[in-house]
Amino acid sequence: MLEVKDLKAAYGQHPALTGVSLRVDPGEIVVILGANGAGKSTLLKAVSGICEGKVEGTVRLAGTDLLGMPPNRIVEEGLALVPEGRGVFPDLTVAENLSLGAYTPRAREEEAGSLDRVLRLFPKLGERRGQVVRTMSGGEQQMVAIGRAMMSNPVYLTLDEPSLGLSPLLCKELFQSLVTVKDAGIGVLLVEQNARQSLAIADRAYLLENGQIVHEGKAAELRNDPAVQAAYLGGAQSAGLPPTAASPARQPAPAAAQAPSPAERPAPPRPSGPSPDEIAVSALASLASPPPRAPAPPTAPAASAPAPRPQKAEPPRKSAPPPSNPPRSLPDGLPGGLSLSDLVAEASAASRARYGGASPPPPPSPATTRPVASYTVPALDTAALTGASHDRLNAILTEIETAAAQARAWRPDPARKTGR
Repeated sequence: MLEVKDLKAAYGQHPALTGVSLRVDPGEIVVILGANGAGKSTLLKAVSGICEGKVEGTVRLAGTDLLGMPPNRIVEEGLALVPEGRGVFPDLTVAENLSLGAYTPRAREEEAGSLDRVLRLFPKLGERRGQVVRTMSGGEQQMVAIGRAMMSNPVYLTLDEPSLGLSPLLCKELFQSLVTVKDAGIGVLLVEQNARQSLAIADRAYLLENGQIVHEGKAAELRNDPAVQAAYLGGAQSAGLPPTAASPARQPAPAAAQAPSPAERPAPPRPSGPSPDEIAVSALASLASPPPRAPAPPTAPAASAPAPRPQKAEPPRKSAPPPSNPPRSLPDGLPGGLSLSDLVAEASAASRARYGGASPPPPPSPATTRPVASYTVPALDTAALTGASHDRLNAILTEIETAAAQARAWRPDPARKTGR
């Protein structure tokens, strides 16, 4: 059994571990979870004998105290480390990297058996034994790093962030390989930030915060712990875990709170402001007289303007003659035999056909169509329409507006200009 008791580590005046205790049994996967800077990598380095800081405490492997031993002696005792970043020899081949893992006397005795076990665990390494490691992908280099550590014939294997930089598919294959290592009877101490997949394969787990263990237990229990879900798994629902009391499942909204159907939706509020009738009355009234001219801005007197020079008197200019065809009010009788009542009646029939459901009147034939001169439409007497109902007022305004538009659109009669 690998046992760590009250392990402390510090870099100068800055403590990294403040009394960590844990254990790993043979054939067991134990995962250490924690945020960046919690001390996870320092813990593995202190156990493996390569920590640069000051280390205190107890690290025992099968009753042997490892603390203070040189790293090669710790490997000889049966503890191998796969460091973060793989740490392979990039300019050597796969076979050369694997053979360097079997440099200890303990490993040389079982080199052939260890190599066979590594190649069964990672068949791709057997296919690429002569390939230079730096030409391989990140996942393949991670296989080389794990295989090199297993060539030392370890009893316990420690791994520091083995899935770092790997694709999701390679991560899945990697964790399945660690299960195979566990089945071979090797204990695995794993530091990993992929909490979801590491807890899925682990037997037990420890939570490390600020250099100390804050919680430990079975991996299945920590997976269902609300605090672990919130801190490392992103919540129960996103991790695909069953909801707990602290994170209940989201219930569907009640029927009263659901969105109403289109038929039940309330009608949109009517826009505020003047009604269409008032707009039409104002528009017709504005046709009777031209819009008022804007007053000219007053000119400021010059403070010290020079006296104007005397100029020669110019003969008075002749005033322009009045227009030959001044605008006149719309009479009852129009040129061509039409009258205002005829236009209103025709517009009224068209309005009833459009708004009242009756069939529209037939269009006038070319023989009966006569040009109408352009006239100025008088202002509408709105006082006379006050007593009518709203519906009738709307119809009258529509008829008058249509008639006025037709009268403005027609050109003046050529016969009137020539005096015929």
